[in-house]
Amino acid sequence: MFKNSVQIAGIIDFAEAEMLMRLGVNFLGFPLRLPVNKEDLSEPEAARIISKITPPHISVLITYLNQADEIIKFCSELNVSTIQLHGDISVKELFKLKRENPSLKIIKSLVIGEIGLEKLLNKMNELMPFVDAFITDTFNPATGASGATGLTHDWNISREICELCKKPVILAGGLTPANVYDAVKFVQPAGVDSHTGVEDSRGRKDPQMVAEFIALAKKAFAELNHK
Repeated sequence: MFKNSVQIAGIIDFAEAEMLMRLGVNFLGFPLRLPVNKEDLSEPEAARIISKITPPHISVLITYLNQADEIIKFCSELNVSTIQLHGDISVKELFKLKRENPSLKIIKSLVIGEIGLEKLLNKMNELMPFVDAFITDTFNPATGASGATGLTHDWNISREICELCKKPVILAGGLTPANVYDAVKFVQPAGVDSHTGVEDSRGRKDPQMVAEFIALAKKAFAELNHK
């Protein structure tokens, strides 16, 4: 489900979600219960929008929660079956999450720049049996934000993660229409994610930027698939 996929995160309202679905976005991300960045909308508003998102498009809850019981309850409230975890969650809680809700698809962040590469790879290997995919993102030392920073990171690290990981890896972190083609060709991820990189000056997703982002990502995926 993650191969050649495009996720756009930070949905503001249903009009934006509708536009993204029309343009062919695979995953629509809803960041909620965040420790640093402000949420784009309230939880009841998110639930209302999610109820209107139809297959093949998939809603993704993006959160820093790290307790299985709380995660399961929140997913149930929003009626989502895919979650992206950015918090420092233990193997014990991930195991419990999978045991209690085996149908839940789990994407776990690997934040570049927060810890060294060796520790990051050890973390990846430790968590790999309990997740369905990973997403690489960028740490901002100025704010302490682990993801949704709008910053790129060293793509060599993401490329190494993609080469070593037995699960799909989604590339995030400062991706825009200007760099997504080169990023996909170099890193060779399963999918890509953008948040602020396809927004206009008002903080809304720009249809032209989203369309260009998708087209260039898909072009790069197609070229990799036909190597």
